[in-house]
Amino acid sequence: MRIKRSLIIIIIALAGSACQTLPLQNKADTSPPPIIEAPSAVVTAGTLEPERPLDQDNLPAQAETAAMAHTSAGHSHTDIWKRIADNLTLDRPMQRSAVKAKLGWYSRNQDYLDRVAGRANPYIYHIVTELQKRDMPLDLALLPIVESAYHPFAYSPSRASGIWQFIPATGKHYGLKQNWWYDGRRDIVASTGAALDYLQKLHKEFNGDWLLALAAYNSGERKVAREIKRNKRAGKKTDFWSLRLPRETRGYVPSLLAVAELVANSDKYGIKWQAIANEPYFAQVDIGSQIDLSLAARLMDLSMDELYTLNPAFNRWATDPDGPHSLLLPVEKQALFSEKLAALPDSERINWKRHIIKRGETIGLIAQRYHTSIATIKHANGLRRNLIRAGHSLLIPSSIQPLKHYTLSLDARRFRGLKKTGIGEKYTYLVRRGDTLWDIGRHYGVSIKQLCSWNGITSRSILRPGQKLNMWMSDSGQAIAARPDVSTQTQAISVSLQPQAQGIINYIVKQGDSLWLISKRFGAGIAQIRQWNKLPEGKHLQPGQKLILYRQHLQVTGA
Repeated sequence: MRIKRSLIIIIIALAGSACQTLPLQNKADTSPPPIIEAPSAVVTAGTLEPERPLDQDNLPAQAETAAMAHTSAGHSHTDIWKRIADNLTLDRPMQRSAVKAKLGWYSRNQDYLDRVAGRANPYIYHIVTELQKRDMPLDLALLPIVESAYHPFAYSPSRASGIWQFIPATGKHYGLKQNWWYDGRRDIVASTGAALDYLQKLHKEFNGDWLLALAAYNSGERKVAREIKRNKRAGKKTDFWSLRLPRETRGYVPSLLAVAELVANSDKYGIKWQAIANEPYFAQVDIGSQIDLSLAARLMDLSMDELYTLNPAFNRWATDPDGPHSLLLPVEKQALFSEKLAALPDSERINWKRHIIKRGETIGLIAQRYHTSIATIKHANGLRRNLIRAGHSLLIPSSIQPLKHYTLSLDARRFRGLKKTGIGEKYTYLVRRGDTLWDIGRHYGVSIKQLCSWNGITSRSILRPGQKLNMWMSDSGQAIAARPDVSTQTQAISVSLQPQAQGIINYIVKQGDSLWLISKRFGAGIAQIRQWNKLPEGKHLQPGQKLILYRQHLQVTGA
C-alpha cells in the first residue's frame, strides 16, 4: 500500500511539472506595424491558495480527476494553436462564398499570419484560459485577429482601440477607465474581461446564437435586432446568413470562421502557425502606487518596447497616479521585480520638480511643459481650482528620462513609422510587404478614402513594397481632413509670420507658444532659436514677443 501511494504521488508531481514556465521566447514584434495595431488566473502577489491536504482514502480517484482536469484545461498541448484547434466549436460552412474568399486571402498571406502570431504571443494564452473558465468557444480567441490583428495599439477611424477594439462609450459602459494617463481599452487583462462579458451578454440576448452575437459585437446589437425583426415580418429566416447587415459585418463573421478553419487544418491550406507555448507568458503584480515606467523597466530588466507591449494601456511616461496600480511582466521576471520594488523607497518612484510660477503662465501651460495633466498638478499641490499666482511654486511630477526614451507612449506612437517633411503636417509612409490601405488607415486613424485622395489612387489600388504614401497629420496626431496645398499653408502661417528681408522671418509669439512648440513647428533646434534671439536659459516667451528665424535653416513650406 505504501508503494502504491508513493507511485501516485510521483505521478501527480510529474503532471504538475508540465505547467512550469519556460524562459521568455518568441517575443511579439514590438515595433508597431501599420496593421492596425497569464495564468488561468492572473498571478498576483498574495493571491495563491494554500494547498489542500490529500484524501488518503481516495487517492486513486483524486489522481484520475486531477489528470482529467489537467487535460481538459489544455495542458496536454505544448502549442496554443493545437489547444485551440482541438476545442473549436463554431460551425464553419466552407461552401459559402464569403468564407471561401476570406480563407483564400488569409492562406495566401503567410507573412501577415506570422506578424499576427508574433503579436498574439504574449496575450493569447490568457485569453484562451479565460474563455475556458467561462465555458465559451475557443474560436473567440481568434477574434482579435479579425478585430486588430492582435495589435495592442490598434486605433480605428471610428475611435475603437486595443486588441478588442472598444469604442470609448462601450468601453466605459463595461468599466474600462479612460483618461490622460491610462486607457483601459488597451489593458490586456481588463479589456479581455470586458470583451468576454459583452460577448456573453450578446450570446444570451440572441438566444445562444454565436454568429449573431459576433455580428452584434461588430455592428451593434440594435442593428442586428432590427434586421431580425425585419426578416420576421417578411417571413424570412433570421440566422446570420439571411440578414441584411452592413458590408463590414458580412465580411467580419466569415473572417473569423476562415481563421478558425486555418487553425484547424493548417496543413491542408499550406500555411504554418508560428508556435506559441501553451503556458503563461505574463504575471500581474500589484505595485501599490504610481511609478515611472522607465524605472519599472529597469527593475524588470526589460526594454521600454517590451514593457509597453505588455502594458499598452499606459499613455504616458508613468502609470496613472489614481490607478490601476498593477503591471504585467514576464512570469520569469516576477520574483526579482517584486524583490527590487520592495526595496525601492516610495520617494524614488517618481521624479519631482519645483516650478516657480511666472507671470502669464496658466496651469494648463505648465502641465503641457512638463508633459503631465492638469488634474495631476492640482492633486499634487492640493489645488481645488485652476487659479495660480506668479511667484508661488508648484510641485510637478516629471519623467526621469527624456520623453524620447518612452518609445511606445501615446506621443511617441503618433508619428512612429512616419517620415516628417514640410512644416510638420506632411508625413510619408513607406509601404511594407503585406500592407493594405485598410491596415495603414486603421493604424493611423484615417479613412481609406482620405488615403486615396491624398495619394491619387483608388481603394482597389495594389500597394507595392517600397511605395510611398503621403499623409497630413496635425501635431495632435489627428488627420487633417483635406490635403493642404501651398496657398493654404501660406495663409495659415501668415497670421503669425511677417516675411522681412531675404532669408529672415519675424515670428510673433502667440498665447500658449513655447520654444519647444515653435522649434517643432519650424524644424529648428531650441538652442538655435535661443542663439538667434539671445534668449538666456530659463527665460519664458511672452505673447506679442518677436523672434527672428532664419529661412535657410527652416523646413517651412510656403512661408
